[in-house]
Amino acid sequence: MKKTTFWKDYCSIGNMGTQNYHNHRKFYPLHHFVYLPLLLIADGFGIYKIFNDSENQLLWLLFSIVIFLMLYLALMLRQHYALGLQNRLVRLEFKQRYFELFNKRSDEVEEKLSFGQIAALRFAYDEEFKVLLSKALNENISGDQIKKSIKKWRADHHRI
Repeated sequence: MKKTTFWKDYCSIGNMGTQNYHNHRKFYPLHHFVYLPLLLIADGFGIYKIFNDSENQLLWLLFSIVIFLMLYLALMLRQHYALGLQNRLVRLEFKQRYFELFNKRSDEVEEKLSFGQIAALRFAYDEEFKVLLSKALNENISGDQIKKSIKKWRADHHRI
């Protein structure tokens, strides 16, 4: 297996190279490695000061609560909007691809699959897609099992 570098293979900057099961996740460096760690450090400092600055304990408690809420909102809002929209697009992509391959609507098939299975199928090229779709429907293999079964990975460099 090719030796990878973290920034090239796992962050959204630059080209990811050949995508596979082990490197298909992405990180946004400023958010994951600057902003969130700074919030964690600030919250840790605030908690430390709660127990070590009895004069301003209430102020440090308030500071820690505000920082924690900022951290929570940063994590939840960023993910909620981006993933909600992307999940809809993945479902639309599945519908389109199913129609192109089978010349039929996918409504009945889609109802039988979990979102994890649908999302995993997008990494397979057409011939493997057909085989893995059949396995997902008949054997109920999970999305992770689908991803691990893909022999030739169809990269998705656009998911956040």
